[in-house]
Amino acid sequence: MNTPAHLILGLAVFSRKDTPRVTGASAVGALLPDLSLYVMAGASLFILQVPPDVVFGQLYFSQSWQTVFAIDNSFLLWGLVLSFALWFKARAGAAFAGAGLLHLAMDFPLHHDDGRPHFWPASDWIFKSPVSYWDSLHHANWVAPLEGLMVLICAGVLFRRFQRWPMRLLALALLGMEFMVIRSWLLFF
Repeated sequence: MNTPAHLILGLAVFSRKDTPRVTGASAVGALLPDLSLYVMAGASLFILQVPPDVVFGQLYFSQSWQTVFAIDNSFLLWGLVLSFALWFKARAGAAFAGAGLLHLAMDFPLHHDDGRPHFWPASDWIFKSPVSYWDSLHHANWVAPLEGLMVLICAGVLFRRFQRWPMRLLALALLGMEFMVIRSWLLFF
């Protein structure tokens, strides 16, 4: 799934009205599995001036990048964080880990040839799904509208839950970013 979709879904499922720590933790947990990609790709593209085809055709699949992705996309590590949060009755920690696990659960079936080793450190195996969220050669033309509908519903949930405009504006911004990304994927891929 696209990162804005992960954020809005994580917030819809794990945020709580009048509990900013839990809401913030759910946003961070939803973002964290993708953050390394943004940092590494952003530094490579904009600071090091590496061409995009090298970043996404070579570096993305390199052992060093895949090791980072294995760590921040591991069901086992996120499950450990959730276990500790539940053990210590840390609501914000549980929201953080829950949103991270939800992110992974939504990504797992939607990556055809660009998946992550979700069971690291126990295994380096990568599931090669027949379905992709971005590649129309692997049914993205079906997945993207469903993802858009889910995000629209989640935005509605956030609008009902949060009566103040800062959170509503965040939901609208994420919704707008999601639809721009979906449009781009479908136009170019």
